[in-house]
Amino acid sequence: MTRLSLIQRNLKRERLVNKYSKKRMALKKIIKNKKTSPEQRIDAINKLSKLPKNSMPCRLRNRCVLTGRPRGIYKKFRLSRIAFRELASEGKLPGITKSSW
Repeated sequence: MTRLSLIQRNLKRERLVNKYSKKRMALKKIIKNKKTSPEQRIDAINKLSKLPKNSMPCRLRNRCVLTGRPRGIYKKFRLSRIAFRELASEGKLPGITKSSW
């Protein structure tokens, strides 16, 4: 099991990403627009750099929702490969069957 502090840190980052996503997108749109003046662009860049670092989406870590494991995650289910296999074997994931050929 992953340390609880790492899980909580990632949850805090998720909240920050959701909180600042609209503001970040608006500032990036101003920066990328070629019709904006250089002063506006510099101002937008400064505002973007003053946002919290943890509000950047690239700082998020995919973690298993059950165990908190950071590696081997299936994005569609948000489960690690180990937890996925256990739940699938127990029949708790609808539509998932063990393959055999």
